[in-house]
Amino acid sequence: MFFRLAWRSQLSRKGSVLLSVLAIAVSVFVLLGIEHIRQQAKTSFGNTVSGVDLIVGARTGDINLLLYSIFRLGNPTNNISWDSYQTVINKPSVAWAIPISLGDSHRGFRVMGTSTDYFKHFKYGQKRPLRMAVGQAFSSAYDVVLGADVAQQLGYQTGTQITLSHGLGGTSFSEHKDKPFTIVGILARTGTPVDKTVHVSLQGLEAVHQPGQLSAAQAGQLTPKTITAFMLGLKAKIGVFQLQRQINNYRAEPLLAILPGVSLKQLWNMMALMENTLRLVSGLILVASLLGLSAMLLASIRERTQEINIMRMLGAPPHFIFLLIQVEALFITAAAIALAVLLLPLASYLASSWMGSQFGLNIASWNPSQIEPLPLLAIFASAALISLAPAGAAYARARAFKSA
Repeated sequence: MFFRLAWRSQLSRKGSVLLSVLAIAVSVFVLLGIEHIRQQAKTSFGNTVSGVDLIVGARTGDINLLLYSIFRLGNPTNNISWDSYQTVINKPSVAWAIPISLGDSHRGFRVMGTSTDYFKHFKYGQKRPLRMAVGQAFSSAYDVVLGADVAQQLGYQTGTQITLSHGLGGTSFSEHKDKPFTIVGILARTGTPVDKTVHVSLQGLEAVHQPGQLSAAQAGQLTPKTITAFMLGLKAKIGVFQLQRQINNYRAEPLLAILPGVSLKQLWNMMALMENTLRLVSGLILVASLLGLSAMLLASIRERTQEINIMRMLGAPPHFIFLLIQVEALFITAAAIALAVLLLPLASYLASSWMGSQFGLNIASWNPSQIEPLPLLAIFASAALISLAPAGAAYARARAFKSA
């Protein structure tokens, strides 16, 4: 009887109720969506590189080394000599090494010179290896392997020839047109900066900076003088701190070795202000919509004076009418949450591929099983609290009728 009366009351004012449901649904959608993106971004961020024990570069800040070696952002303070690289990787504790050489670009995408060990040992996510969507890894000095986003955005296929440009600009006046590269492979999408990288061999990258024409065989014999950074995998994890200390105290030139997991966490913590700002904005949107609900109910009390009087004549006590308004507010809130929960999986599914291509974030589709009860209870409690004003006004009108 009580809930049926509340339901029929909602139907009698379906226009204003529908607007309130939509306003609260949007705010709940934003609140849950932001929290989902935040958690997924944090997971994707931490999964950018996996299985790498140390990243070594010229002495600089930990975050700067991480940014240019993994995220291809910024520039190194200096390069590392090839001799120092050979000295470190020949230490008994080192199992494998991936050299990295940066500095050139292709139509705005960064070019990374490396070795075939990159395709064997580099992992992302939960130690997921790189996989070719088309073709194979480079085997010749003038072969190139593209990340998924590079191939998709530029419309490239295997067999296409491209040229590299000096520097990082989208338009360069120093293009190495005399030494074209042939696309031999395209990597499967990873949701990491790998997707936006053009991969060539160290020998090929060295060849484009040599004067005159060089055949692929001649270019394959070149040895780089310097590289930008390198990644290390150790035979035993227990020796990682010892090797890190040895590298940081290396006397031939100033080097820095960082633990990628630790540096990734530091970088994420630096963005805590942005996280809290997003939460604050979504919370304020929710409060604004709940205040709108309260205003709607309060305005309806003046229109429902006759309804309240009839209920009083039928014997309904003032607290019954007070609870009726409260239940109506909770009905509207529950309908809004249900609508938001229905729309969020579809929206996250449609947005996941776009966020992966635009921001390199691997965002999984939202699942209703991910709902945490505490935020929903907080929303219901807030709705009950906000509706105290219209419920109190209805209670006052009911008592006034009795005294009259």
